[in-house]
Formats: sequence, structure tokens, C-alpha cells
Amino acid sequence: MNVSKSDLIKALAPHLKSLIKKPEWADFVRTGVFKERPPVDPDWWYIRAASILLKINKLGPVGVSKLRTKYGGRKNNGVAPEHFRKGSGKIIRLILQQLESAGLLKQEKKGLHKGRVLTGRADALIAKAAKAVEKPRQKFVAEIKEHAEHRAEHHAEHRQEVKKEEAKKEEKEDAKPAVKAEEKKEIVKEDKKENLPAETETAEKKVD
Repeated sequence: MNVSKSDLIKALAPHLKSLIKKPEWADFVRTGVFKERPPVDPDWWYIRAASILLKINKLGPVGVSKLRTKYGGRKNNGVAPEHFRKGSGKIIRLILQQLESAGLLKQEKKGLHKGRVLTGRADALIAKAAKAVEKPRQKFVAEIKEHAEHRAEHHAEHRQEVKKEEAKKEEKEDAKPAVKAEEKKEIVKEDKKENLPAETETAEKKVD
């Protein structure tokens, strides 16, 4: 899937509203002891559930303990050093139970690892959300590409015009010496014409 994780989570969360239910207390709890306030987004429960689905898709089989570590963070202890604290186990456990009841997760054991993995229904739901995100993205990329091609054509035309102007300037500069040479020739001819009567007069005087 050539889709960013954040976009996929936003697209997947609305699909979960009809499958799981946000508890009444969800608007008043923090997602971990390292958080200072509860989430601001009213749909944060479904966003967290979508994020957990993608985590299980990548890491499964996985349990509550590992997910608590993934959703943990550093607690601000004031002047004392910060320390890592795990995320809320109650929230993760309840979301896992709801997703399992909705048929999106199942218990499975692979080797030494035991936990929850995605079902075929969850895979289909993720693929559907990814497709919904990818279509506008492809359109956006195509528009950017078209805009870039248009700009490239415009720059190419501008460069050709600049080259033509430079060529015209060079032609004018090359023509200037020839014009000057012709002007010099005409000046010399005029000087000769002016000098001819004087020379003839001196020649006639000598003959006299």
C-alpha cells in the first residue's frame, strides 16, 4: 500500500464507528499516566482502534503488554529527569475485545508468540480504506505532475525567446562594424570630392 499511515488511520476510523462503541468514560480519561489531559478529538477512540489494527497487522500476533509499550511515552517529572511510562492497559484491552467481538481480530499462536492477529474481514476493511485514500492521492499526484510539465514548457518557451533576443543582439553588434566601415568609406569619398577642386586649382596655377 502506497499510503501514509496517518492518512490510512483517518480513513479507517469512520468505518469502525458502526462496529465498536466508545464508552461514556472515554471523554474523561487520559491515554496514559504520562499524559496531562484527555484527548481533545471526540473520535479519538475510533482513531486509536484503527491505529491498533495497523499495529497488529504489522506486529501480530501481539498482546496488551506489547501494545502498551508501543503507545507509551515520557512522563514530565518537573525538575527531575523524564522516565518512560507505558500507555493505558484498560483502553487497549477494551479496544482489543471490541475489535475481536466485531470479527476483526482473533487469537492465534505463532511459535513462541501468542496474541491477536487480523482476520480476513479486517484485511478487507484496511484494503478498502487504503483504496479510498489512494484514489484522491493519485489524482493529486497527477495534477502536480501536469502542473510541473506546464511549468517546464513555459520555462522552455521563455528560454527560446531569450535565446532569440540574444541572437538578434549579436546580429546587430556584428552589423555595426560593417556599417561603420561603409560610413568611413563614404566620409573618405566625400573628403576626396571636396579636395578635388582645390587640387585642380593648384594644378591650373602651375600651368599658368
